Parts: sequence; C-alpha cells; structure tokens
Amino acid sequence: MKFYNREKELENLKDIQKSSLSSSKMTVIVGRRRIGKTKLIKEAYKNKVYLFVSKKNEALLCAEFIDIIENTLAIKVFGQFTSFKNLFEYLMNLSMTKPFTFVIDEFQEFLQINSSIYSDMQNIWDEYKDKSKMNLVLSGSIYSLMKKIFEDKKEPLFGRANNKIHLKSFTINTLKEILEENYPKYKNKDLLSFYIFTGGVAKYVEIFVEKQAFTFEKQLEVIFSDFSLFLEEGKNLLVEEFGKEYTTYFSILSLIASSKTSRSQIESVLEKNIGGYLDKLENDYTLIKKIKPIFSKEGSRVVKYEIIDNYFNFWFRFIYKYKSAIEIENYEFVKDIIRRDFSMYSGKFLEKYFIEKLQLEKNYSQLGTYWEKSNQNEIDIVALNELEKKVLIAEVKLNAKKIDIDLLEEKSKKLEKNFKKYKIQYIGYSLEDM
Repeated sequence: MKFYNREKELENLKDIQKSSLSSSKMTVIVGRRRIGKTKLIKEAYKNKVYLFVSKKNEALLCAEFIDIIENTLAIKVFGQFTSFKNLFEYLMNLSMTKPFTFVIDEFQEFLQINSSIYSDMQNIWDEYKDKSKMNLVLSGSIYSLMKKIFEDKKEPLFGRANNKIHLKSFTINTLKEILEENYPKYKNKDLLSFYIFTGGVAKYVEIFVEKQAFTFEKQLEVIFSDFSLFLEEGKNLLVEEFGKEYTTYFSILSLIASSKTSRSQIESVLEKNIGGYLDKLENDYTLIKKIKPIFSKEGSRVVKYEIIDNYFNFWFRFIYKYKSAIEIENYEFVKDIIRRDFSMYSGKFLEKYFIEKLQLEKNYSQLGTYWEKSNQNEIDIVALNELEKKVLIAEVKLNAKKIDIDLLEEKSKKLEKNFKKYKIQYIGYSLEDM
C-alpha cells in the first residue's frame, strides 16, 4: 500500500533533522502498535541508523547494533562494546564530526534489558547534546511505559525531548481517499464497516487493501480466516500493557463494548470496585475516555465511558466475547452474530463518524453529545460556534427515513434555554450523508 497522509508529521520530522545539524535533537514518537510509526520514520528518513530493541542480552544486542551501525554509516567501529551506555557515548562523539539520524524503535524494551540505560543516556545526552549533531528519534508502542519514561518527573529522561509526536489513526478523510483510489464503486455502508473494523489503524487498512476487502462481507471474510491477524490482535497488544491483572481490564473493556458504559453498570456485573482500573485505562493506557453531557458542570457525576479505538471496541464486543467459538474455529457462528447485530452496533460509530467530520471542518468551538438524568432526551450531536453564535443539534440514524426533526426539537427544549441569543440549526445525518 502506498504511503498516505502524515504530511504534518513528515514536515515536522524533516524540520527537526535540519535543526539537529547545529546541535543534537531528541524526538519521541508514541502510538499504539500497527499505527504506522516505523513506516513514518522510514518515509521521513531514507538515510538513518535504525535499531530495533528486541528482548535479548545487552551484550548480544550491542553486537547486533554494531553490525548495523557499520553497514549504515560505512565505518569501522573499533573496540569492544558490551553495554549500550558506552555505545551511545561513542555515537554521540561520532556525531560531532559526522551528523546522522539515529532511530531506536521499541525504546521501552530497554526497561526489561537494563533499566539503568535511561539514566546513562540522560547523563551522556546532557554532556554532549550542545556540541554534537545527532537527530535522535525514540519510538515506542507500549504507551504506558513510554509515557512513564518521558513524562514522569522522577524519570531521568523527563524533559529531555525537544519534540513529541503522538501518532494517531487515519482520519475519515484519509479512509475515504483510500477507498476512492482502490475501490471507486464503494457504498457508504462499506465505508462505515471499513471505519469500524480498522479504526483507521494503518496496518489493518493495509491488510484490507492488499486483500481487496472493501465490502462488509469481504472484510468479515478476512477477519475470520485461518491465520488472521485480527483474531488474536487484541490479546497480543494489550496483555503486555496490563500485566497479570489483564483479565479484570479485559472484562471491563468487554462490558463497555457491550454498552455497559457507566461505572455502576460495570460494578454490578463484576461485583467489585473498579474506580482504580477505570482511572488507569483512561490516564495511563489512554484506551477509554469519559463522556459527559456537553455543557455539564465541572465535577458532574453523569459520566459514561467509551473505548477510544474502534478496532479494540469491535474486538472486545465480538471476538473476545465469543472466544469459545473462535477457539474451536466456528467462525460462521460469530459472523452470523455480527450480521445480526451490526445495524444496532454500527449506529454509535456513525455518530462518532459525523462528530469527527464536524471536527475536521473546524467550524465549532465545542462538540459533544447530550443527555439528561436517567438517559432521558438523548441528543446525538451538539456543536457550538461561540463566535458566530450558532448551535447545530443533530440526530444520527442509519436510515434517513427514521430521522424525526420534530422529536429532536422536543428533546432539545431544556438545552435551548442556554442559547436564547443563538441561531439553532436542527439537522439529521444518515448513511447517505457520509
């Protein structure tokens, strides 16, 4: 698949490479696995020393690194290097006379190999950064660990990065561009399932493009096939994040994906206090976010939780939930459940799609949803433009014929009181408007 989007990130990386020619610069790139961090780095820097940190003995890792450094920079590294500390100091010294880009991928894995590497790097960086010319790029996939390494004040590398990129999923505009180029006859329902199943994650998009899986049925066929990446993906990516308590985290995420979105609903099923788990899922792992009614007061307890990543939401709702059928390879059983439930399941993602669409238009100062006590008078989208004194209130339905603007206006009576001097537009969005 060709390289899509990421123009801003590419420009940013190239700019910082230029500035590293006067003094060393450190860039941190974070993002969930499969999001395209390595591909971005390779697109930005054709000439670079690229090292991947695998879980092995430090001396063996250094020997592997030296081979790569010699081949890439066309130099001979003299001496024995059995510690990364000494190798890094050698490279910082080298960059004084030979500027280069130095990429360390899966940087968080040093924590398992030798955690003192971070403090060693800090000391060496502080000593050499102003007189050397290294463009240092540190990339990592385990978000909680990368966040700890660079954002925890107690950690040695805190405050050392000159530049940080949090790589996110492809936007809906990019997904449309990909479909238009590869499957021009796509229907909007194909775009919606493409959006739900991939979540805009580069690797999943690439698999669908390679397999020409552009319709709902073809996408299901790729997901539920022998040797499919998608079936074990949720477990493979998250078990390492969560550690030994992963079963509790998985249970919480499974319940949220199945529309048990309030803390009380989840606790009633699990019969335990989950406040600490929710806090970590939101702030340490950034897998969920709180949803409050737009304009609700600070400290309001009217809160729902939402899984941020579309793919993880799908994985917990249909793959993890029916793992027994998956384990015995009864894929047709699970596919039939998805076919049965997809219209109801996809509705909230259509809402999410239009919120993202409005966000990309950059016409609004606030965007969100609205509901009153006991989930009364739910409104799918409320968008506020404070400069032009405009409010957009929208209902989202898969089927345009089911949109009832009169009912929407009735549900908005209490909300309207906040906008007496605003022009209010009531609108319906459906599959036809994607």
